[in-house]
Amino acid sequence: MSKSPLESTGEYVASTSYFLPAGTGSRHAIFPGVEIRTHAGDDVMLSYVTLEPGSAVLEHAHPHEQMGILISGRLEFTIGGQTAVLSTGDMWRIPGGVPHSVRAVDGPAVALDVFHPIREDYR
Repeated sequence: MSKSPLESTGEYVASTSYFLPAGTGSRHAIFPGVEIRTHAGDDVMLSYVTLEPGSAVLEHAHPHEQMGILISGRLEFTIGGQTAVLSTGDMWRIPGGVPHSVRAVDGPAVALDVFHPIREDYR
């Protein structure tokens, strides 16, 4: 069995690997206490989001469709004027153009967001 580029060199080689090691990707601090790490394919983008306790993503909207799942913690989401507190494993759907905001509740949180089309500002 041949070794992957990661095993052979110890470094991630984007042009020859299908695997995206932890800690790689584009990093952005989008609000105080909120950081994202992204990877994009041809038509879709994954965003690994970490939120410190009490941190918030202020209300905003974008043309991209967004779906996500809460990996850990609790989040208070407001989407299109509807508010819900989500727990680990809960998912959300945000059509393009719909205003939304989120706040970490009772501690830190980690989420995975998927965007289509790709957000060039997060690339």
